[in-house]
Amino acid sequence: MTTWQTVRVIAGTFILLSLAFGIPGSPLFVSQWWLAFTAFVGANLLQSGLTKWCLMESILRKLGMQTGN
Repeated sequence: MTTWQTVRVIAGTFILLSLAFGIPGSPLFVSQWWLAFTAFVGANLLQSGLTKWCLMESILRKLGMQTGN
């Protein structure tokens, strides 16, 4: 997998987990404050789409992951 694919997998996983932890009807419910984490991930996706820079992708590159097109 390339860095951009990995970033999307990580973001999707974070969003689904934070929704599972933040929605009261979920069997994994912890607190509604987890929904703030969902918003944080979404804001970072929006920022990276507008600026073409993503901190997670930079970290993955430094760890030696292959960059993609």
